[in-house]
Amino acid sequence: MKHVRGFTILACAAFVLGLASTPVLAKHEDKAKQATEYPDSTREAPKLDLKSEKDQKQLQEGLDAINKGDMATAETTLQALLDSSKSKYAQAMALRGLALIKYRAGDYKASIALLQKALANGVLPNDDYFTVEYMLAVAEQADGQYQASLDTIHKWRAEGKKETAESYAVEGNDLYRLNKYPEAIAAVKKAQSLTDKPDPQWNQILMASYAASGQGDQLVQMARQNLAAHPDDPKALETAIQALQQAGKYPEAIQVMEGARAKGQLTGEANYVLLASLYYNQALSADDAKPMANKSVSVIKEGMSKGIMQPSADNYVLLGKAEYVAGDMPAARAAFNQALPQAKDGEAALQLANMELTAGKYSQAKTMIQQALDKGVKQKGNAYLVLAECERGLHDKAARIAALKQAEQQPESAAHARELLKQLGASGK
Repeated sequence: MKHVRGFTILACAAFVLGLASTPVLAKHEDKAKQATEYPDSTREAPKLDLKSEKDQKQLQEGLDAINKGDMATAETTLQALLDSSKSKYAQAMALRGLALIKYRAGDYKASIALLQKALANGVLPNDDYFTVEYMLAVAEQADGQYQASLDTIHKWRAEGKKETAESYAVEGNDLYRLNKYPEAIAAVKKAQSLTDKPDPQWNQILMASYAASGQGDQLVQMARQNLAAHPDDPKALETAIQALQQAGKYPEAIQVMEGARAKGQLTGEANYVLLASLYYNQALSADDAKPMANKSVSVIKEGMSKGIMQPSADNYVLLGKAEYVAGDMPAARAAFNQALPQAKDGEAALQLANMELTAGKYSQAKTMIQQALDKGVKQKGNAYLVLAECERGLHDKAARIAALKQAEQQPESAAHARELLKQLGASGK
């Protein structure tokens, strides 16, 4: 599946089948009822050649087995019919049924091959022919053949002279995956205009296209409208949060999430972590950081007390950082120490090293920063700068220069390290 910062697009549209109808013997055929679904088709309907009642019965048994979910019986019955029948119509319909079996089993390439054989057969009536062609577009989309799917759906529409909401939704999904976002938006809007009951999942394509094309305002407007229409729908809430975050509207995202939290609708660890992180990041840019930082702390503590947020290293690091910004140093130290034993990286140790360094405890800071480097940190250069400061406090010039030369090799700290080395007379690169 394709993702755009939180938006997930369905793999494909529903696999249209319509197997319930009973095959008709050619001698009883009512030509007035031919092509009722495609009355304006440019394709000339061929004559049916299903003359054997045995073939008709066997075909219906296979299709009935599919409808009942008995795929093993269906496959055996339809394959036997395909191998034995002289009727091209029976063969094509057997191929159609076998294609569905393969599709439901996730074997899209096999499904596509069977559908193509059914179309090439040449005897399918227009209703069945165009249904199979539509199925082919959907199967191609499921297999990731988006341009082929788009070409097939265009051919289906041009030859069948039919427009449906679902077909434009398939087209919109193909266009989105081909990075043709304006065209995808237009296709989905066309789909929605053709029905009074649009599939809510189509909005995922529309919003993802807005997100991918940088149309943040449209994205947010859609998400807000959807949430207003479905205030108790968890999916609508999640979509609104994702849209606001995508558009960088963090205060509005906080407002939506707090509203959900007040009603007990904010569930899941990811949402609590996100809300706490939003408060923390707002605190970092605020003139008075303490109120926002305290709110971050409150969210984390509530999440942990309710068992929604796990007492993991990452969550304790976030708590410690929020406590630190809020000015509660003992609480910050306690949170980082809670993270330390279970941490898989050195981020908790790095935070403690910074605290020890700020307190002038250079030996303790050096021990922690070395632990951080040994476990691995996201920005190694900054960690070496901290180590250099520890060595400065311990009056070890040679060790300080060695740490700065390590920092010089990292992109985030190279310029600063080079300047410090120059000041120390240990010329950098």
